[in-house]
Amino acid sequence: MSGPIRRSVLSDDVYEQLKSLILEHRMAPEDRVNIDGLARELEVSPTPVREALARLESEGLLRKRPLAGYTVSPLLTRAEFTDMFDMRLVLETAAARWAATRADAAARDALLSEAAVSYPVSAPRSHAAFTAADARFHDLVAAAAGNPLLRTAIGRLHAHLHIHRLYFPYAETASTRHEHELIAAAIAAADPDAAEAAMREHLTAARTRHLAAFDD
Repeated sequence: MSGPIRRSVLSDDVYEQLKSLILEHRMAPEDRVNIDGLARELEVSPTPVREALARLESEGLLRKRPLAGYTVSPLLTRAEFTDMFDMRLVLETAAARWAATRADAAARDALLSEAAVSYPVSAPRSHAAFTAADARFHDLVAAAAGNPLLRTAIGRLHAHLHIHRLYFPYAETASTRHEHELIAAAIAAADPDAAEAAMREHLTAARTRHLAAFDD
């Protein structure tokens, strides 16, 4: 694990630390979570650890069982992966279409800026950095759609994909960036048909890229 964090840290910081450990598989799928052990290692009390674990459970990255505590969620099966992407195609294409007609100027600018961000895969902790950037972009689209329930549903679906990120072909990050730029440009141009089509093409390509994880 990475080094201790400040004793004055809030649960948000503990949450980010633990999320990175999961995304980088330093807390491996199906590992049991020792709350007291994590608190000692991070040099915080158990309270912010419990708060962070509850957030991670709500995102699907952890599971909690009665009397057994938390475990890191297992990897998705191929069938679960397919079901998840089917749902993302339904929800996120709608979000892109609505965002193109509902986003204000600030939201359009934020999408264009986020789409242009580049994360070289050779950078330290680049897997988590790329995952965070990808999640931010899709959340910005969902937020711009103006439907809080849709945004929550998309966020939960996207979180289930995170645990596979270590097996993602990171040489393809340039493709992801280009696809994000096309989506952002269509939303910024207030073109709902183009935005929906660009999101569909992105998710279809992303599904193909991620399927490689199941062939290893």
